[in-house]
Amino acid sequence: MDRTSQSCRSRLPDNTALKQQRLPAYRLQLSATKVLSGFFATGAFCLGIGIVLILSAKSIKEIEINYTNICANCAELRENAINFDKECTCSISFYLPDTMQGNVYMYYKLYGFHQNLYRYILSRSNSQLMGRDVKDVGNCDSFRETHNGTPICPCGAIANSIFNDTIILSYNLNSSIRIKVPMLSSGITWWTDKFIKFQNPNSNNLPSAFAGTAKPPHWPKPVYELDEEDSGNSGFINEDFIVWMRTAAFPTFKKLHRRLKRIQYFTEGLPAGNYSFNITYNFPVTRFQGEKSVVLSTLTWSGGSSLFLGLAYTVTGAMTWLASFSMMAIHLMQKEKKTFFPSCEVKL
Repeated sequence: MDRTSQSCRSRLPDNTALKQQRLPAYRLQLSATKVLSGFFATGAFCLGIGIVLILSAKSIKEIEINYTNICANCAELRENAINFDKECTCSISFYLPDTMQGNVYMYYKLYGFHQNLYRYILSRSNSQLMGRDVKDVGNCDSFRETHNGTPICPCGAIANSIFNDTIILSYNLNSSIRIKVPMLSSGITWWTDKFIKFQNPNSNNLPSAFAGTAKPPHWPKPVYELDEEDSGNSGFINEDFIVWMRTAAFPTFKKLHRRLKRIQYFTEGLPAGNYSFNITYNFPVTRFQGEKSVVLSTLTWSGGSSLFLGLAYTVTGAMTWLASFSMMAIHLMQKEKKTFFPSCEVKL
């Protein structure tokens, strides 16, 4: 018996406040006044943030030039794959009514291009893109090898369909002088993409590192020649390539293409006046009934010109206030009523 009682005592929890559940506790008791105050405060906060975000988005200056129909001759030329090596350019003049102060960014915008298709998203080789094995095409369901079995680098449908229009912005200082607006192709990617997800093979000679591979079918040149002027922007770390490889969630999207280099006439931004886009048309869109645009835009502390976040906060705040007024009305009506509870006698 003694051994049994001792073993039972050994399994008892320690005599501490935690294990014996003697810790102090607080039972939250919310009154109607506290609940309504919390709802009204939350609604006011959301409404305030929403209005600030909407005003911030409205302050952004943005201009969009759709050149699908303006460059219709080039679009018709690109419909036939035989003309892939024929260059086609078009010029678009426009007037900028107000000065774009501060940093100015150039985007290309596509309509009706579905980058969110499941098979399209998976059609890439992360082993290639991280520079581990340039001949690893196992995850590329399409565009993995040429007809003679040479591995494509970079492989996959995403890389093969890269946006490759060349866009040059010019400023017409007067009727006889036209200045090319200086644009930077660096600093347009996410830091994690540039320095972690995309890396070139460990080699001082890029052409030799990509030896034994072929360029994608729709590319005019191999990946190690993407930027012949800057060797640090060639290969898998080319920023235009990295931006394209981050797929969009919706069929209508815009991606950062260039940013203004603020020198000479453009230290304060883009001055008001006459401008023109000189576009080398390479990316076909009419085959899938799509469209293309160039967007010039400024940014604020809250981001771009999208009103979604501001409207979401505003609607949330309005719905919270509506619920608050409803609960307050119900509370006041119930408070005015006199409720009687009959006494109950318990007979033993």
